[in-house]
Amino acid sequence: MNRDSKQDSRTETNGLNFKKKMSSSLDIVRSEMGDAEFKRFSALIHSEFGIKMPPTKKVLLQSRFQKRLRALGMSSYKEYCDYVFSPEGHEAERMHLIDVVTTNTTHFFREPKHWDIMNNTVLPELWSRGIGRNGNLNLWSAGCSSGEEPYTLAMVLHEWSTSHQGFGFKIMATDISQKILAEAKRAVYSMEKVEDVPMQYKKKYMLKSKNQQLVKMDDVLRNKISFQRLNFMGDFRLPQKQDIIFCRNVVIYFDRATQEILFQKFCNNLQSGGYLFIGHSESLSGMPLPIKQVAPTVFQRN
Repeated sequence: MNRDSKQDSRTETNGLNFKKKMSSSLDIVRSEMGDAEFKRFSALIHSEFGIKMPPTKKVLLQSRFQKRLRALGMSSYKEYCDYVFSPEGHEAERMHLIDVVTTNTTHFFREPKHWDIMNNTVLPELWSRGIGRNGNLNLWSAGCSSGEEPYTLAMVLHEWSTSHQGFGFKIMATDISQKILAEAKRAVYSMEKVEDVPMQYKKKYMLKSKNQQLVKMDDVLRNKISFQRLNFMGDFRLPQKQDIIFCRNVVIYFDRATQEILFQKFCNNLQSGGYLFIGHSESLSGMPLPIKQVAPTVFQRN
């Protein structure tokens, strides 16, 4: 066989391999998740992560799983389902699963009224009781996603410290996704992401990249935050009770019974007189919790 014939043969083989790969991908895209597989996935996601998956979410779940099927070279949702529930899949795939099913929507200084309440009500009240003096205010950002919330909190609290001598704090930021926590720890954001940050904070706490397209949070804030993985469905007990807990727009993905259990856990980890902030789309109405409302979506532990 001459050189041209060999080249033509290799080209034809490569072309066939490419067509096979494309055909496999198309088969995955065109395939559908069976009701049996969806019920298994839905039950697993609810029991392990607390996230409700009604039948109306089947198409969404199917779409989000396509990337994992391609990555694993699988041709059906049944094959993927069997793998996820196998001993090997239990160890290797669960972290990928949570990255697929969770929604990470957040931004700096989200829900502006909360920051007014922090500065004008919560921090002055805690300070009057001696909390925060000598560096002892503990705050938990629960469901911190890519870090915008804990870094916002760090900016607000650090500014408070500049006018209140002796004030100190530390922030624990948790999320269930290792992938999103890695982004938060990296502390690098696009200029578009920091549009809502007041200019004086940008100048003081953010370092621009050489191309002016990215910013990195200053170490003075990063050193105040510890990031760690935490699953709300676990029976967790924090090393010390918190003075403030932020858990905003996280429980909207849980059913009512799971929400009540979770908020009871939060109360168990909140100091008497401590504050709980929730999202404006969330409600604690009717839940028998040891808290009182002090402002819309802001509560104080009895």
